[in-house]
Amino acid sequence: MMERMNKELKRRTKVAGVFPNDESLLRLIGAILMDINEEWVTGRRYLSDERE
Repeated sequence: MMERMNKELKRRTKVAGVFPNDESLLRLIGAILMDINEEWVTGRRYLSDERE
């Protein structure tokens, strides 16, 4: 799960490209982690055996 989370963080931050300051990077990472957490809690994606 940790590897998947790290890959997702890397993928989404590459899309954004350059960040104007550290706070904007932290804000994006926080939003991504909250999204991943919600998916884990609801079992929508990361905890199921089904592949999309």
